[in-house]
Amino acid sequence: MAAVIEALSGSEAEEQEWELRRDMAAVFRIAAREGWNEQIGNHNSLMLPGDGPPRFLINPRGYLFQELKASDLIVCDLDGKVLQGSGELRKVAFHIHARIHLQKPEAKCVVHVHPRWLTALSLLRDAELRLSHHNNLLLNDRVVYDHEGDEPVHQSEEGDRIARLMGDRSVMVMRGHGVTVVGPTVHDAFDECFIAERTAMYQMTAMSTGQPMHTLPDRLRRKWHGAWGDKIDARLHLNAWRRVLDREEPDYAS
Repeated sequence: MAAVIEALSGSEAEEQEWELRRDMAAVFRIAAREGWNEQIGNHNSLMLPGDGPPRFLINPRGYLFQELKASDLIVCDLDGKVLQGSGELRKVAFHIHARIHLQKPEAKCVVHVHPRWLTALSLLRDAELRLSHHNNLLLNDRVVYDHEGDEPVHQSEEGDRIARLMGDRSVMVMRGHGVTVVGPTVHDAFDECFIAERTAMYQMTAMSTGQPMHTLPDRLRRKWHGAWGDKIDARLHLNAWRRVLDREEPDYAS
């Protein structure tokens, strides 16, 4: 494989890219286990480090998350051209991911999935994550709700609107659609998506009882907008999952 990271050379550059590919492949396999993906749809992307024109890794069209390997990921530019790898970039993936990467350079990793609980929350009129669980104390100030995106994303203008609406938030609950989570690293975006989905699960389960929900004191909010992993053990979480995959699905790293 030709090195993508031009600031390095030879095997060092290749290994750095491969480690990023392994992280991304692990996220796809974990997402499959958790039921986050929509058949062969949904997509996760990562900007590659290095000099030269910006390029990102993403899953090619037509693969289930559960079968993706590190070597399957394709490299594209921000115009949607496939530069490396075998496969096609799905148009909706381009309109969401490339535009977010372009408008928000700090969003190195973009996770766009349809997990059960966050997607169910997105279907409810005016529903938002309550300040009800300890997770909410850090999470809620990071979430933005898209109440306008009723149509599928078929053009770059819609991707630009999504990127603008996200602003300095890292989690977007997309009405009637799913969720988009951004982060400065693979592990930040993955872990924040994981925690947001768990939090939605707790809330939706509590709401299903029909009983009034308790509200935590607003003074306990942690009001954090920095990198998720600076407050949470995001890297350790992904490392733990990779150990499981190394034992049970080692082909993810190939």
